[in-house]
Amino acid sequence: MIKKLEKKGYVNYSAYQGTALIPEGLKLGSKIARKHRLLERFLSDILHIKIDKIHAQACQMEHTLSDDAEESLCRFLKHPDTCTDDSNLIPACDLPFSTCEECMEIHSKGLEDGGRRQQNLISICNLKDGDSAKISFIRGEHRVLQRLLDMGITPGTSIKVERVAPLKGPIEVSVRGSKLAIGKDIVSNVFVDSVERNGQNR
Repeated sequence: MIKKLEKKGYVNYSAYQGTALIPEGLKLGSKIARKHRLLERFLSDILHIKIDKIHAQACQMEHTLSDDAEESLCRFLKHPDTCTDDSNLIPACDLPFSTCEECMEIHSKGLEDGGRRQQNLISICNLKDGDSAKISFIRGEHRVLQRLLDMGITPGTSIKVERVAPLKGPIEVSVRGSKLAIGKDIVSNVFVDSVERNGQNR
């Protein structure tokens, strides 16, 4: 299986040194995780399947769910941010929008597909103390978006993580010359496409 993945350009494999995902592999993995977690929300929230059964069911469905169906499912579920069973973060979509409202507006007009993002987006929740980045995408309904906009957190804005509190504590960030402490449930909806760590992009 590893050899097949390497042939397809998803991993680098070295005998006795292990295997590492390369960008294409990370992108594919993120896409599958997104479909799986959206399906878990659908099975739980809409079909009311028991929690202990939704993971196995989603595993069976994730590889057959088309990209179009994934996008529609996200809109139908109103852009959920976490799984039902384990609260894992749902990866951001790869559509080239800066907010979910923009996606909804474009979709309601029946416009054609505007392409895909080339890079995986990273939630600010996954950043570390001292990381800097530029905001690319904010997920959520109008209420969530407005709350973040009121704090100066907008697409295109530079942000620096000052401190990530342990467990479920807030994340302290610097944005537009102000320091803010924001709950992880809110900041998990803010995504960046590249991170500067100790002066180096990753």
